[in-house]
Amino acid sequence: MRIPAHSVCTAIRDDIVAGVHERGSRLTEELLARRYGVSRVPVREALRTLEAEGFVVTRRHAGACVAEPTEQEGADLLEMRMLLEPLGATRAAQRRTEAHLKVLRGLVRLGQERARRGNSDDLRSLGGWFHETLAQASGSPALTSLLTQLRHKIAWMYVVDAPANPVESWAEHGAIVDAVARGDAERARAITALHTERSGAAHRLRFTSRQDRADRVRTSQPPVNVTGVRH
Repeated sequence: MRIPAHSVCTAIRDDIVAGVHERGSRLTEELLARRYGVSRVPVREALRTLEAEGFVVTRRHAGACVAEPTEQEGADLLEMRMLLEPLGATRAAQRRTEAHLKVLRGLVRLGQERARRGNSDDLRSLGGWFHETLAQASGSPALTSLLTQLRHKIAWMYVVDAPANPVESWAEHGAIVDAVARGDAERARAITALHTERSGAAHRLRFTSRQDRADRVRTSQPPVNVTGVRH
């Protein structure tokens, strides 16, 4: 399948998130160009963008490789999301359009219906579309871009357990939309902050980086037995 040049960056990023390109693996321009059906020029540009986003690193003698983020970097991503999601909801309450509200309400109706029926298959994608639309409703392209990058990287690094009570989770989505529709920025911020904090607890790391493994080996070494050593 040939992919338009402007979509190469998205395609490589999606494949990294999906695990097609494994952590630490090399990303050669020639192989990527062949895979996505484009020349090496857009691939080179895409790798620069992905390096700026933190998905790719350039290593001496190896070139472009898939990054291997640490546990601390993963924790930082969740903390950043907890700060930026409520900001996005605040801005959405101030700047949303009727078109945004229509989409948000439709997603909430679908999510609540699926949650009541116990059909969890679609809930994750519906939740992603909800938060993406909420970010777009903020009217801030910079904030929307940051939140999108955070969602991509968090999806790459973490497995998210299904909420214990999906009905309650989607009730929170509905409360956020109600606050946004009323223009109540403070309530939209507070509910979104609570919702983001609760969802953060359901995240489990998909992998451990080599640096984290090395750190654990060093810290787990037993103390040296100096009993009987003469000074």
